Amino acid sequence: MSQTPDPSPAKRDQVPEQLLQDLQQAVLAGDQAWVKSTLESMHPADASDLLEQLPSDAFEATVELLGGELPTEILIELRDEYREDAVEVLSDEAVAEAIDELDSDDATAVLEDLDEDRLERVLDELEPEDRAVLEANLDFEEDSAGRLMQREFLAAPEFWTVGQTIDHAREHADELPTDFYEIYVVDPSNRPLGYVLLSQLLRAARDTKLADMMEAFHSDISVETDQEEIAYQFQKYSLASAPVKDGAGRLIGMITVDDMVHVIQEENTEDLLALSNVSSADGSDTVWESVKARAPWLAINLVTAFIASGIIAMFEGTLDRLVQLAILMPVVAALAGNAGSQGLAVAVRAIAEREMEGSAGRRAVIRETLTGVVNGFIFAAGVGLVSLIWFRDVQLALVISVAMLASFIWAGFSGILVPLMLKRIGADPAVASSVFVLTLTDTMAFFSFLGLATLVLL
Repeated sequence: MSQTPDPSPAKRDQVPEQLLQDLQQAVLAGDQAWVKSTLESMHPADASDLLEQLPSDAFEATVELLGGELPTEILIELRDEYREDAVEVLSDEAVAEAIDELDSDDATAVLEDLDEDRLERVLDELEPEDRAVLEANLDFEEDSAGRLMQREFLAAPEFWTVGQTIDHAREHADELPTDFYEIYVVDPSNRPLGYVLLSQLLRAARDTKLADMMEAFHSDISVETDQEEIAYQFQKYSLASAPVKDGAGRLIGMITVDDMVHVIQEENTEDLLALSNVSSADGSDTVWESVKARAPWLAINLVTAFIASGIIAMFEGTLDRLVQLAILMPVVAALAGNAGSQGLAVAVRAIAEREMEGSAGRRAVIRETLTGVVNGFIFAAGVGLVSLIWFRDVQLALVISVAMLASFIWAGFSGILVPLMLKRIGADPAVASSVFVLTLTDTMAFFSFLGLATLVLL
């Protein structure tokens, strides 16, 4: 390479394609200073996006070139699979240094990427106190508050004043989290009593007692609380952060909204993929990983497809005598399936948002069923009219109209009832519902249409 790229502002403002080329050239030239300064000049999220656009070999070469100089803010912003690759390239000492600079929640996320042998080696590089904290975090369930929380927080007794709290924070600045929004007020047993917003603290007089200005907690999070429940509380109460308690109700950590944004995105993505019967859809997935994620669901759908085919086979004689039925069958099944999918999408979202509790669930079943009735009448009339014009057979038009109405009512009913029933028995509605709903709507569509045709037309 004849010339090392210039890290000037004009250069950094170039289009991503050019910046990618410049970055790869600098890595090939071994210009660690340019690579580091360029990445540090960007927001960590933008820098992580830039690294993730590199080919896998160039990505690993970049991480290897930077080594311990890879900014920890960028490392933690990388998506899980890229962070795993980066950590694998880094030395044990570099990983330990990065963990030492991170808040405990982010450090736990990095340690999760390590196998057991390497985890022990990295933990051996840490101070005993830091190691104990991180090992305790790793003992909690993967999607629990214990894994998500950070151990760094600012707590103060209720009898402290604003001035004492501020002075304490200044004296122990190195022990505070990178970002925090509230001061937790605790009793002598370290049980949280309330909180004081930083904005309130800065406005109050120094001699004001925390007990006189603290507000009650809206959240209730223990170390065992699942991340989906935590995300729901953050959304419901518009929280910026929330304390985490141990089994005895003592304050041991906090969760901040930046972590919850990732959790909410993750949960929404999982539900969206589950509705399509896909468990993974990441751009870095290999062909084999994609096959493993999708093939099982396709196998289940194959079984349900044969169930629908069995219904059709029951009316083989009817189809042999009336070829028009074979032409119209897909119309009934397709419309009923789409109607069921619409109701299912509404139901899964409402369940995730806790909008289907108690009487709300019963109202939803009635609403979706009535929606199916109205839509059924509309499309039954339309399909019947088209069939009449096409085949000039009044009885055939009547059969498909009645079958369409029945299928729409059934689709609306099953689209809402199936996920509610699955939730009641403890299954995940987002994962399992679509298979059952589509099977039910297909079988009803074929059975009602072909059954009515057998009774009326033959």
